[in-house]
Amino acid sequence: MKDLENKNIIVTGASGGIGNSIVEKFYECGSNILASGTRIEKLEELKNRFNKIKILKFDISQTDKIEGFIENASNELGGLDCIVNNAGITQDNLAIRMSIEEWKNVIDINLTSTFLMSKFAIKKMLKNKKGKIINITSVVGHTGNLGQANYTASKAGIVAMSKSLAVEYAKKNINVNCISPGFIKTAMTDKIDEKFKESIISKIPSLRLGEPEDIANVVLFLASAKSNYINGETIHVNGGMYMA
Repeated sequence: MKDLENKNIIVTGASGGIGNSIVEKFYECGSNILASGTRIEKLEELKNRFNKIKILKFDISQTDKIEGFIENASNELGGLDCIVNNAGITQDNLAIRMSIEEWKNVIDINLTSTFLMSKFAIKKMLKNKKGKIINITSVVGHTGNLGQANYTASKAGIVAMSKSLAVEYAKKNINVNCISPGFIKTAMTDKIDEKFKESIISKIPSLRLGEPEDIANVVLFLASAKSNYINGETIHVNGGMYMA
């Protein structure tokens, strides 16, 4: 998309499969990209593939350092037009066995950190009088899922939070939207037992797992001017597994 050329983009969780694909798509559009993640070796591999990007190791669980991260990233890029909050974790357990640490870790990293990343990104975008925030949630945030009370709560919270931010800053030309992936072919889904994977696929009308680029394509759309009148929405990318 031509209008994404030279736009300044932060992508968190860039060292994973979906994050990799998001970075690649923005790179193809000529965007200025800062890729962030916790695994420096994966970020360096990404830098080797896309030499013009900037990389910055950062753990979003360090909530007291998020404001500084946004400041440093924006300075590296020379501004901030869009942030893709893609980073997140899972710590699955049945509810009666789930420790308070497992609950808090997932809520704090997936929800609280996404809020803070958005908050400090908005402060930068207010100076530009425009911006795009794209938060990655999950199909299970809408359906619930066995053993994931913490994860589903965090992802559902992202949707509600994004709507509130959209209402607050729409008049400042800042769009806040979500993408809700279904089951996507990544290193994480590669570890799923084959019989369970077959069971999942049987429930997807498209009869296949999604590809990381299926998510990245929607990220590009929401980051571009083509989506300027879309705000506070969640776009579902799940092959028809869940129809809102």
